Amino acid sequence: MGLLTFILNVTLDGCVDHREGIADDETHAFFTRLMDDGGAMLWGRVTYELMEGYWPAVARGEVEVPPAMRAWAARLEAKPKVVVSSTRTDFPWANSHHLAGDLRANVQKLKDATPAGVLLGSGMLATELDRLDLVDEYRFLVHPRIAGHGPTLYQGGLPGTRRLELVSSAPLGNGAVALHYRRARG
Repeated sequence: MGLLTFILNVTLDGCVDHREGIADDETHAFFTRLMDDGGAMLWGRVTYELMEGYWPAVARGEVEVPPAMRAWAARLEAKPKVVVSSTRTDFPWANSHHLAGDLRANVQKLKDATPAGVLLGSGMLATELDRLDLVDEYRFLVHPRIAGHGPTLYQGGLPGTRRLELVSSAPLGNGAVALHYRRARG
């Protein structure tokens, strides 16, 4: 069984607005390594549509970007992308699949079928999956910024505090810090 790992950019004040992070070669290389190690991506519809609106064009070479961003886009194009949505069923981007029905059961099946693990990259979906006790690990890239606005991490709340164990931490040259935590069970 693979792990479900919540991966996300976040500012020091908890803002998860994708425009607030540092989008440089080092950041893209960091997320490319995470994606290479994972078996599938899991997103909510809103995140899928945000990604679908930009990255396929980058992968096709229609957008001029630095090499690290092109590498990210090419790998993302090939990676299985599983989308949770109750309002949309058609996901035409390469290797995209719809996950419908019982969220707990179907995400557990996805974890069981993906030994390399599933990378969860949607904040609202992460809140719901954490409420269902399905998130195993957290890989946050904390950016040296205070955004002063939302959306924020877990703004919908959780039923209780999550105890975590630090697996690793590593500073990046741009001032961001990569944090890897695992859920403390028991």
